[in-house]
Amino acid sequence: MVWVRDTGLTIRMFATMALLALVYLAFLSFLYAYGVNITFIAVFAGLFLFLQYYYSDKLVLLASGARIVSESEAPELHAIVRRLAANAGLPMPRVAIVDTPVPNAFATGRNPKNAVVAVTTGLLRTLNAEEIEAVLGHELSHIKNRDVMVLTIASFISTIAWFIMRWAMFMGMWGYGDRRENNLGPLAIFVISAIVWFVSFLLIRALSRYREFAADAGSALLTRNPKALISALLKISGRMDRVSSDAKKEVEGLNAFFIIPAISGESLLSLFSTHPPIEKRIERLEKLSRELGLY
Repeated sequence: MVWVRDTGLTIRMFATMALLALVYLAFLSFLYAYGVNITFIAVFAGLFLFLQYYYSDKLVLLASGARIVSESEAPELHAIVRRLAANAGLPMPRVAIVDTPVPNAFATGRNPKNAVVAVTTGLLRTLNAEEIEAVLGHELSHIKNRDVMVLTIASFISTIAWFIMRWAMFMGMWGYGDRRENNLGPLAIFVISAIVWFVSFLLIRALSRYREFAADAGSALLTRNPKALISALLKISGRMDRVSSDAKKEVEGLNAFFIIPAISGESLLSLFSTHPPIEKRIERLEKLSRELGLY
């Protein structure tokens, strides 16, 4: 398989990472200049993210209620995943099914050797074989691109900022900290940390959206059938509107992993989405189809 590089998308991803690096360097310089000792918080945040990263497959499977299925239980699903994994040069991941009416799929795992690809029963009932293959191609592209690792690394300083923000709020509430020695005090540290966390939150969300574009392109290249992914995206988004809010709430914590977020009407996630709009994804897939001569 030959990967076609989207130069514009690559530039935007690198630009986002560069902006994150600048924000993080400015934040660390601020903390150093005002004598804030972040060693313990950094170690704690690093351990927190490492455990989250190392056990990502187990945590996501537990949170989703996904069940690993054997080849004898789901032979067609295994056959599709095995074929796509071979095309992508990946080891065969574990395959799981989530019993929910929400039509969706996700991939997780700290590296290709520990990856899991999961689909919901709602997805299997909604899509045909070609569309399921296109969705699985998208998920395997996330594994190929090591997106769990990329987003975990990108989140490191953001997580430190979050913990410092909570620490500063605690210090301020209990009156700790000598403002004569520290011209800013806990309140200012809280404000700066909150700003850093929020800006990095938005940049990481943008990076996540770019990774979704890249996974869409990966699916088109793996399957040579971008029209199937376009059809799948339209079917999933259309079906999502008919799924009850209660069912969507049950899986809403996994929206960052899903191919399309399952957002209930009450969720703030719709304001800060990890995924780009369906229309933009389809537009890019149609452009890629023309470039590959598949239209």
